[in-house]
Amino acid sequence: MKKRGVLRSALVLLMSLAIVLTISGAVLAAGSGPFHFGFKKSVNGQLPSINEEGFKELLQKYDAIFMGDAEQKELYLTFDNGYENGYTSRILDTLKEKKVPATFFVTGHYVKTQADLLKRMTAEGHIIGNHSWNHPDVTTISAEKLTEELERVKKEVMSITGQPDMKYLRTPRGIFDEKSLATSKQLGYTNVFWSLAYMDWDVKSQRGAQYAYDKVTAQLHPGAVILLHSISKDNTEALGRIIDEAKNRGYEFKSLDQMQKKAP
Repeated sequence: MKKRGVLRSALVLLMSLAIVLTISGAVLAAGSGPFHFGFKKSVNGQLPSINEEGFKELLQKYDAIFMGDAEQKELYLTFDNGYENGYTSRILDTLKEKKVPATFFVTGHYVKTQADLLKRMTAEGHIIGNHSWNHPDVTTISAEKLTEELERVKKEVMSITGQPDMKYLRTPRGIFDEKSLATSKQLGYTNVFWSLAYMDWDVKSQRGAQYAYDKVTAQLHPGAVILLHSISKDNTEALGRIIDEAKNRGYEFKSLDQMQKKAP
């Protein structure tokens, strides 16, 4: 009887342990995503924050970029180029005139249709980053499929431009999970999110250059990674003024390759 009681107690203990492990696994799974990147915006010069978004530790774990050194008046200008809408040449003209570097995150569609613009980007000292080949939700595809997506962009861009490597990734629509972070880091990528943005991607809802100027300059802060979409007429027309205003406030535009301190 005593032996039977010991066995019963051991069985109960094992069942309890299994429940705990199951719960722990569920918590881990929940904490690994999927997530849609978001942040608390900078207001009146205060720094933006991702402290309450639920994914800060995950981004730290995989060395993702949200912003640069919050103690340095440096800005990092990035553009998402899913397709060409006739404005990138003018954007490049402005960057050349103002002597400002940028990173352009491109998709397979852009790579297939805009070889001349890709060549110009690299010739003028800009970085081309990976935005995936087919612009999928990366949390819904396998690690193998994600690898194919990223490697195809990298290979084609290097073939067209001679860019020696591709180190930066921005996942489509800012959707990510631990699998996508881990897979891309293993491939040598730094995931680049952002700390300054506004709803500029809707080509049917452009509100004028002044609106773009106001939205961007209101959020300027030290270490800002600025996300703009090259399909926006407003951005194109406001870009020169945005750059001038940032410089007037004492900011310096730098390349992602120059970022010394990575946040979060």
